[in-house]
Amino acid sequence: MCGIVGYIGEKQAIPIMLCGLEKLEYRGYDSAGIAVIENNKLKVFKTKGRINNLKELLNNNGYNSSMGIGHTRWATHGKPSDINAHPHSSNSNKFAVVHNGIIENYLDLKEELIKKGVKFISETDTEVIAQLLEYYDTGNFVDTVFSVVSKLQGAFSIGIICKDNPDELIAVKKDSPLIIGLGDGENYIASDIPAILSKTRKIYRLDDEEIAVIKKDKINIYNFNKEIVYKNVFTVDWDITSAEKMGYEHFMMKEIMEQPKAVRDTIYPRIKNNKIIFDQLSLSENDIKNLNRIYIVACGSAYHVGCVAKYTIEKIAKIPVEVDFASEFRYRKPLLNKNDLIIIISQSGETADSLAALRESKKNGVKVLSIVNVVGSTIANESDNIIYTWAGPEIAVATTKAYSAQLVVIYLLALYMADKLGTISNDIYTDYINELLKLPDKIESILKRKDELIDFCKIYFNSRDIFFIGRNVDYAVCLEGSLKLKEVSYAHSEAYAAGELKHGPISLIENDVPVIALATQDDLFYKMLSNIKEVKARGAAIFSIAVEGNTKIEQVSDYNFYIPTTCDIMLPSLSVIPLQFISYYVALYKNCDIDKPRNLAKSVTVE
Repeated sequence: MCGIVGYIGEKQAIPIMLCGLEKLEYRGYDSAGIAVIENNKLKVFKTKGRINNLKELLNNNGYNSSMGIGHTRWATHGKPSDINAHPHSSNSNKFAVVHNGIIENYLDLKEELIKKGVKFISETDTEVIAQLLEYYDTGNFVDTVFSVVSKLQGAFSIGIICKDNPDELIAVKKDSPLIIGLGDGENYIASDIPAILSKTRKIYRLDDEEIAVIKKDKINIYNFNKEIVYKNVFTVDWDITSAEKMGYEHFMMKEIMEQPKAVRDTIYPRIKNNKIIFDQLSLSENDIKNLNRIYIVACGSAYHVGCVAKYTIEKIAKIPVEVDFASEFRYRKPLLNKNDLIIIISQSGETADSLAALRESKKNGVKVLSIVNVVGSTIANESDNIIYTWAGPEIAVATTKAYSAQLVVIYLLALYMADKLGTISNDIYTDYINELLKLPDKIESILKRKDELIDFCKIYFNSRDIFFIGRNVDYAVCLEGSLKLKEVSYAHSEAYAAGELKHGPISLIENDVPVIALATQDDLFYKMLSNIKEVKARGAAIFSIAVEGNTKIEQVSDYNFYIPTTCDIMLPSLSVIPLQFISYYVALYKNCDIDKPRNLAKSVTVE
């Protein structure tokens, strides 16, 4: 959500920042802007719309500057507009600010400033920061920033420049990601690694409540108590090509096709001598045996992984599991017990609602295990235990390979716990391990058949409604398939537990309405056949996904897609792949902006 870049050095700042902003487009945005200091003047260029609009506005202006800050905005306070776009400057044009997150007390601060005669022009919470900097200006840039930050409540990462200090850029972090890129005679700030990866692989990760004073050849970092903080340099070890399309039309298709590698990289290092090993997991066998309940807390697609996890963990490890939306978890006042375990699932490791749930859990003395993709992220740093999904960078807003990597971590964790608890036999455990190792190749075999899905998508891409039905883990995968379709194609789509159709949703079925039915589980196959017949009898066009050999599905379906056989708990890793392709092709035929869907952001760092 939103993107920040900043540069200070000897080179032209604007081309560097524009390049960085383009690398952050995947986060979702509705406006873009840049502020630079040139010839002792602060210049701000910003506009509603895409970065190309900003380039046209610049028209070679400001290119003599060697420092500045840039931003892509995703609207939270005030509609998308030129005025509400970042950067925001103070009334005298002395300070300029870019900001990710939300200043929760901005209305109170704004009201106080208005009473003191300060004029505001935007609807944003960010402008309050700029006006506070000017109102409380001490003449010392660093001291002024410390003074203003002490008044702010909420989650924020901020980049600030001051007309009177053209040799300094200040960065502030609290509950919203921000990194510093280290160069030779130049330095950078960014909200995510891809923005600066072509310039440097060496970074500092700012922790919460830290302020960095950045010059072209020097960086000083302080905590909010003005105490100096020393950082270790983190070296980014993934290749820049991971953040490029590599010949694919869209990042989403590239990342769908990368799933065998993401799954293989996540599984293989954790299986040694046919046993699952978590080297850094501090949960002892005794801890697992004493578990009272597991709460899985997540948002969006990660929540759907949690729904699969509930079925999987309860089935093989016999531990009760509850799944909660992170945005609801702490507000329902869950009855937590010291022998409970909280599992947080987050691709970015920065999701605001998930981070809040984590902190609430720790406040109540409950251990937290997190599943994240970003090493050193805030959720990773604050968790008692961490399992990384080694999916590599994911650029498309709609997750695919990170979701698949999260699924296999759940299988690994469930089997690890079941083995410690003795809830499955050694033979069954070994069978599961063997199936896990085969999973990447089976996903690969589905990817090779993606063209089989095109005919259905060509016919039904303009449907007003599309429904998904399934039972048990198939229903959990339906939730993900429906979300993916909504995200990238804007089609109205709903997922229903197939057994619930007769209790209301079946009234929505009309002639030729597409219904995508998952029937992958042997023990529920004939139940699903009956549910499919119910919607077929009311005129629905049926697209079914079943396991190879279950050809009776063809008796009730108009279109069929078969996935390879695998063990019961791992079926979601295969059945989700055709749903990802359907979402992609429907969006493609509707001419949607697949990698950057409207109104959405990759990493949601506000509540």
